[in-house]
Amino acid sequence: MVLVSQAAIDDYIGQGWWSQTTLGELFIQTAQQQPEVWAVLDPPNLRSITGDEPVRWRWQDLLAQVGRYTALLHARGLRKDDIIVVQLPNCVEMHAIYLACALSGIVVSPVPVQYRLHELIHVFDTTHAKLSITTARVGHYACAQAWQDNQHRFSGLEQIWSLGSDGPDGVMALSAALASTPPWDGERLLAHMRTSGVTAHDVVTICWTSGTEARAKGVPRNHNEWLIAGQSVNDAGQLQPGAQLLIPFPFVNMAGVSVSLASWLILGGTLHHHHPFDLDVFVTQLREHPIDYSVAAPAVLNLLLKQPEKMQGVDFSRLKSIGSGGGPLSEWLVEEMKRQFDIEVINYFGSNEGAALSSSPQDMPVRSQRALYFPRMGVPGFDWKMKVSRKIQTRLVDINDGQDIVASGQIGELRFKGPTIFSGYYKAPELSARAFDEQGFYRTGDLFEIAGDRQQFYRYAGRHKDIVIRGGMNISSEEIEGLIMSHHQVRDAAVIGAPDPTMGERVCAVVVTQPGQSLSLEELVDHFKQVKQVAAFKWPELLMLVDELPRNPVGKVLKRELRERFFPAPKLPSHQGLENARAAA
Repeated sequence: MVLVSQAAIDDYIGQGWWSQTTLGELFIQTAQQQPEVWAVLDPPNLRSITGDEPVRWRWQDLLAQVGRYTALLHARGLRKDDIIVVQLPNCVEMHAIYLACALSGIVVSPVPVQYRLHELIHVFDTTHAKLSITTARVGHYACAQAWQDNQHRFSGLEQIWSLGSDGPDGVMALSAALASTPPWDGERLLAHMRTSGVTAHDVVTICWTSGTEARAKGVPRNHNEWLIAGQSVNDAGQLQPGAQLLIPFPFVNMAGVSVSLASWLILGGTLHHHHPFDLDVFVTQLREHPIDYSVAAPAVLNLLLKQPEKMQGVDFSRLKSIGSGGGPLSEWLVEEMKRQFDIEVINYFGSNEGAALSSSPQDMPVRSQRALYFPRMGVPGFDWKMKVSRKIQTRLVDINDGQDIVASGQIGELRFKGPTIFSGYYKAPELSARAFDEQGFYRTGDLFEIAGDRQQFYRYAGRHKDIVIRGGMNISSEEIEGLIMSHHQVRDAAVIGAPDPTMGERVCAVVVTQPGQSLSLEELVDHFKQVKQVAAFKWPELLMLVDELPRNPVGKVLKRELRERFFPAPKLPSHQGLENARAAA
């Protein structure tokens, strides 16, 4: 499944940005070179999550498991360009599945473990995936049983496979099937890849992202698109071959896959899984293993700085950098991580579509600047050390008239073009057309302004798209509003993000009830959970009842007024005033 134009492929290969090497070829080469090195480790608390004992695989063990998965997928009739949906917590099995599919040309569509019937029906209506792979349970949720109960509602689904020893009847027990499947060795795997016609330009994954639309959009990415993302991670973190990585982000989207699969594979490193996030387990992993690099949300880093005793015993001679993003970083956080733990924080901005900026120590040595700004990459006249800066183009555009912004202090939409950017949403031509401007730049929907004494920085200024970002997960306000409106006691509704120090934002429902009706948050959540079967991270966490929603003359809800009413921002000096104060100091 090649979705990138041949002209773009020729251009990117000619520039040396893409190659003909696939993820599968890179994996087999590494596994054969270092068979005894540890490759992937399960979360130490996996038993409490799925009921299964955690395991760890060397590169040779992972190669054998990839050989078994590939043979099993082929024996069960899966072929190149078929799609499978995977719903698993972070675990070593996900590496085997991703790599077996990459070698076979089968497309993996990973979904968060929080997805329920509401989201899954849309995924299958879009992909018509033939196979799903899940597990018996995640926490108290019986995944495999839920999949079997609803199989008739999933378009195209023919087979359900489940990890775990207590899956329901009628669902194939994956562990037993793998145990009875002789693994294909590296040479046979490579031969299978070539016979199947797999190239580095074939789609590997379709991940799901939410924007202003009511339904999540499928974002396809090929081998080269993932590898260039992994190279950027390694470059920003100055990671060396064989690095040990502890990644708590879900292995289902850009934040997780770019590191857990692409970066790890390029490094030939060791990947320590973690999920769902547990601070004590996370710190124990940092303490018990010689971790070189990790990622964490700003709220997690704040907690560690407030409780520094938790970090006692961590090998800070190895752990020199941590990536963070998904929310604003404070200057205090970046400075204190260095002062207390000798750790440099890398500030990331990015999207599933491939738009990404990283503020790293080599380009932004001044930590106070690194917290606030990103290098103005992809613009002529600036020379940055990050290699990706010479591969992408960016432009800042006035959202009112579409003109390029070249002066400081004016807020506009940041747009990207280049070999990191996806080719379009899966089976959504109208959405894809709207995603790119007339010059072929991807419209991020994120607002920035130009800053710095030489106009060398971008400063994040908010979102143009109507989404709530909760714990790094994008939630479409339109989708949640539609679900709220389906409640019989609701007459009108709007959704806004409520600022939260831990999650970044929480979903706040602003509701007008039907005349004579009342509504509680408990009743609304029960509607999401029991009636609509919606992922838990989308459930409203605050409910504000109002007599009427503020609207403009054409009927659009004025959400800015709602935010100012319920969550007024503290009075702060102007941005220019802060810069002047720093300069004077």
